[in-house]
Amino acid sequence: MIARRTRSRLDAAGALIALALWAGLAAALSSEGVQRFDAAVRLAVHRWASPNLTALMQGIAVLGSVGFLAAAALVAIAGLLVAGRRRSAIALAGTMAGAFLLENAMKYAIHRVRPEPFFGTEPETYSFPSGHALFSLCFYCTLASGLAQRRRSGLARAAIGTAAAALIAAIGLSRIYLGVHYPSDVLGGYLAAAFWLGVVAAIRGLRSRR
Repeated sequence: MIARRTRSRLDAAGALIALALWAGLAAALSSEGVQRFDAAVRLAVHRWASPNLTALMQGIAVLGSVGFLAAAALVAIAGLLVAGRRRSAIALAGTMAGAFLLENAMKYAIHRVRPEPFFGTEPETYSFPSGHALFSLCFYCTLASGLAQRRRSGLARAAIGTAAAALIAAIGLSRIYLGVHYPSDVLGGYLAAAFWLGVVAAIRGLRSRR
């Protein structure tokens, strides 16, 4: 009981820290430091551009898109229900639904205009935070956590975590490479996701205690 209570408090504290960092970044978006950071990273990433890499990045970006993750989440939720893991299915559904609402609320609160894309067309939504970064971290982190918990081998759990982290990072990088997001947008998406995952984890901890 004490361990669960401590874990819930740590999850809540992590969520608050992520939210504070997100708010600080959002407040500094128009600062010279953030603008120079964005410009420098965009230029450095764009220097690696090639037709093959562009095709790869476009494919990776699909793995973080709303349409793909919505379909993947439905499949995962159905699989969890069939396996009798009702609580996990509800948690995943709540996590993704909340992430969608959070992303839209943040975008419309900040109203940041997107940069001129390097490849493809400019999305119609606002730029900050990156929905791909937010959604991918929420989905793949939740999925990886569920898979890792059912593995006894520490090596297997580490492999699952590493694969999920690499995919999440690649999706964020793809948005910068394609030029449809500033690097600070991607960072903002990850911070927003960390906040929401912390909230979800804290709530699940409180419910399990009851």
